[in-house]
Order: sequence, then C-alpha cells, then structure tokens
Amino acid sequence: MVDLRAKPYYLSEEQEAWVKRSIASMSPEEKIGQLFTIMTYLPGVREENIKRELDSFHQGGLRWQRKTAEETYEQNRLYQKHSRIPLLIAANCDTGGAECVPDGTYIATAAQATAGGDERTAYHIGLVSAREAGSIGANWLFNPVCDIYLNWRNTIVNTRSFGEDPDTVLRMARAYIRGVRDSGFAMACTAKHFPGDGTEERDQHLVIGCNDQSVEEWEQSFGKVYRGLIDDGIEAVMVGHICQRALSQKYRPGIRDEEILPATLAPELLNDVLRQELGFNGLIITDATQMIGFNAAMPREKAIPAAIAAGCDMILFTNDTAEDFGYMRAGVESGVITPERLQEALERILGLKAKLGLTESYAYPSPEYKTKYVGCAEHLAFRREAAELCTTLVKDTQKILPIDPKGKRAFLVYEHNIPNTRAYSGDPVRELLKDELERVGFTVDICPTFYDLEAESGVNFRNFLTMMDKGSRKTFRQKYDLVLLVLNYTGYAQTNEVRVTWSTDHSVDQPWYLAEVPTVAVSLNFTNHLHDIPQAKTFINAYGSKPENIRALVERLIGKSAFTGKAEENVFCGRWETKL
Repeated sequence: MVDLRAKPYYLSEEQEAWVKRSIASMSPEEKIGQLFTIMTYLPGVREENIKRELDSFHQGGLRWQRKTAEETYEQNRLYQKHSRIPLLIAANCDTGGAECVPDGTYIATAAQATAGGDERTAYHIGLVSAREAGSIGANWLFNPVCDIYLNWRNTIVNTRSFGEDPDTVLRMARAYIRGVRDSGFAMACTAKHFPGDGTEERDQHLVIGCNDQSVEEWEQSFGKVYRGLIDDGIEAVMVGHICQRALSQKYRPGIRDEEILPATLAPELLNDVLRQELGFNGLIITDATQMIGFNAAMPREKAIPAAIAAGCDMILFTNDTAEDFGYMRAGVESGVITPERLQEALERILGLKAKLGLTESYAYPSPEYKTKYVGCAEHLAFRREAAELCTTLVKDTQKILPIDPKGKRAFLVYEHNIPNTRAYSGDPVRELLKDELERVGFTVDICPTFYDLEAESGVNFRNFLTMMDKGSRKTFRQKYDLVLLVLNYTGYAQTNEVRVTWSTDHSVDQPWYLAEVPTVAVSLNFTNHLHDIPQAKTFINAYGSKPENIRALVERLIGKSAFTGKAEENVFCGRWETKL
C-alpha cells in the first residue's frame, strides 16, 4: 500500500479517505482509464466530442497540442466539467508558457539559464510556466528536465539540460521548482527523464536509449540529482525509454543483455532503484509511448500493460486509444497487472489529485488569470532580462569585437533546418537579423540559400549554379567588411543528432569566407556547432531567435553592452582546434 500521509503527498485523513472512497467507487473500466494521460490533437473545441471521449475511456490525465490560450482554457474547462473525477492536466514547459500555448511567453532554454551564472533565469522559467499553464487549467508540469549534458553530440539534451555538471543541474532544477511553487497555482512538478539522458548522442524517439555509465558514475551524477529532488518532495518522475545496463546487472545478477529493457519496462530500475534505493513515493509516468524507444522493446500489446506491471503508474499518450485501452484491460484480466499493483498505481494517481485539490470541491481557474498572465508585460521583461544576461561570447581569438558599424557592409549568411514542407516561404528570423543590423548602422546583403531560390523560382538548375557562384575573392574582400554567419538549427525525432547542414553542396553559404573577411559565427540554439565550423575565430551563443535575443546579440556585437554569459567546456566539443 502507498503511504499517502508521507512525502510527496502529505494528505490529511479526509483527503486520504477521498482517495480510497473514489477508487472503491470506480468500475473496472474507470480504473483502467485512470492509468492513461491522453493527448488531444484535434483542432477546435467541441463539447460533445470531449464528453464522448471521457465516457468511453475515463482517462486520468490530459495533454493538448497547438491551441491558443482561449481555446485551451475552454477545452480544459470542458474536460473537467465532464470528468467524474477531475483530471491531471499536464503541460510541457521547458522554456516558459510558449510551449503550452502559442500566445504564451518564451523565457529561455535551460542552457541559456545556466549561461547566466545565477538561478534567476531558471526561477523565472518555472514561475512563468506555472502561471501561464495554471491560468489555462493545467495543474501538472512535465518539468524540470534533469538530464545532464555529458555528451556534446547529444542535441536532444543540448539546450534542454541545465548543463554538464550535476550540482549545477540540481541547483537550477530546484530554482525552476521554486518558481513553480511561488506562482500561486497548485501545480505538480516532474523530474525527467529517469534514469538519465545526455550520455549518448541518440534520440529515444528513434531508438532505445542507453545510459552506459558505471553504477558509480551514475550515482555521482544522475543519482545525485534525482536523490536531491526526491528528498525535496518532487511529486512525479517521468521515466525515459532508456536502459541502464550497469544498474540492471547490479539489481538482477545474471541478467542477459537481451533481457535488458528501457526503464519504462524494467522493474529493477523502477522498483529497486527509483522506489527503494532513492526512496521515491510519488507518481511514475512513462515518457511518450509513441516513441520508438518504447515500441521497439516488445509488441505494444505486451508493452502497455508491462509498463504498469513493472512499476509505472501512468501511461503517457496512446496510439489507438481504444486498442491501447483493450491491451490494458487484457493485462488486468490476465493478471499481468496484479490487483495489488493496480491499487498502488491508482492510489498514487488519486493521491496526487487530492494533493492538488482535484476532488469534489475543485474549482476551475477564473478566466481573469488567463488575461492577467499569458504573454503579460512582466513575463516579457523576464525574457528580455534573460537575453541580456545570458548571451555568451564563447571566443574571439581574432580580437575583432566590438565592431563599429559605421560605414561597414556585412554579408549575412543565415543557416537553418532543411524545410520539410512545400509551404516553406522563407525564415522571418533572417529578416529580423537584417533589420537589427541595419538599425545600428550596418549595410547588409543577404547570402542566398538553395531553399529560398527553389521556393521563389521553382525547380531550376540555375538555382544550383547561383549557389555555386562565389565570385572573385578580391571583389568579395573589397565589398564586405564583415561576414555574420548565423546558425539556427532546432528539432528532434527525425535524426539522432542535429548538425549543421548547408543548403546544397559546394555552395556560396559554406564557410569559404572565414579566411577572406573577418567572420563572426553565432548560434541561436544548439551550443555544439564549433565542431562543424572549428575555423571560426569568433563565436557567440545567443540561445534564442526571439527579438530580444537578436537585439541583445547585435548590441553586444557593437559594444553597446557587455557579454556576461558563461560557456561550459562542452561547447568546444572535445577538440583542440575549436579553441583556436
């Protein structure tokens, strides 16, 4: 049985009685439904569809995607209206409220927060995330990210991690949580992704992840972070589709390699390590179960109930909801999920609901909070402060900064992800960069890209010829005083690591100009690009593509403001020549 009076629940006698009474009142179908946190993707808000879904599946949790604050507020209100037991409504807010609604406020990435040196930005990310998510009906954050950036090649963790040092990650995660606690909303937090991402470069959206640390290495890194947050009373842990061979071998002596499973399906990692060794009494939820790391381990028919049987309390997302519901029902009826294990999971789910006030007396947030918080001036000021505090000069070995823009002509090379839709019509960040540079006095020419030429004039061999034409080096040197090479790569779940990809081969945007004209290279996102352009003598991490980030970058280029951000060692990618 679960101790609901203890950390992290601290329920009263009355609250505990509500949990037991509610579980006892559930039908078998309702009990199964409580084990799922379901994603809603459908556009618009239709009350009849929401009611039909809840009547069919009785889910315990909800997440949503791509709806405005107004739509999300109404959607979540209707879900709570028609749910017999109020729902855990989750938001994924790594960088602020913009990740839960498009009109919310982006503050900063975790990497950016750490570059600022103190805990202020991490605190603001948590505060804004909880305020904006809470005001539209959410009560559960899938944050903070507790992964440690130990492998510079890892672009899943790169900007989502608070860094390469376990003590820093723990300190910043605690600051994020303090922000959440100070928000005024009843909001649960979640440490993710146990047993720890960031040691390898692969993406568990595409493969079963592997944390290959020794037991001792794990204890001193991820173990330290999780132990600290669990001791603090964090309410939930999200478990990654990541195996940890050394820990599995320690707690299951004789286990064969082919028997080692990702943590979502590994009872030795969930029970022996997370529950017993680390003393976690809260709710365990899987990472998204559409990910290949989960589905490659065993057939989904077995994996869905096996995750609960192994020790997870909730399943995050469904594939075919009716089918997954049936798989879970079969697992309960066959005894794969024992009555005791089902009861434990339900007590933890309902225990968290009781802690958050999601009982008969629950009152949905007033709409005034949405108006007060989402995209408000105070939150935008936090974003501006983060940009000013955290923009980082990684190196300037050619000693060209600051640059007087008066009379200077700049060649702007802007590189971004390969467009994956025929709807591509240009990147607005490039125009924002141009405008900011011209505002301070530069004359700016934009380097063409193959993507833009194809979008503008269609498929034509001339596009390739245009990209190949670099012209006279002498003429280029006479024309330009500066090249600004700006890299804005984002993304996951398509490739195991995201790297610099030039728009076509042998093209004018590739860095042939590094040895011809003083060049400043800038990353607006990932911090590991020096591996692909090690010859760049001046490199800046700006950590974002919002107007505030661009302005902070340009003002520091011209010496109007000082660089105050600090770079971690991983930005040099373990290479000697990247430091030159």
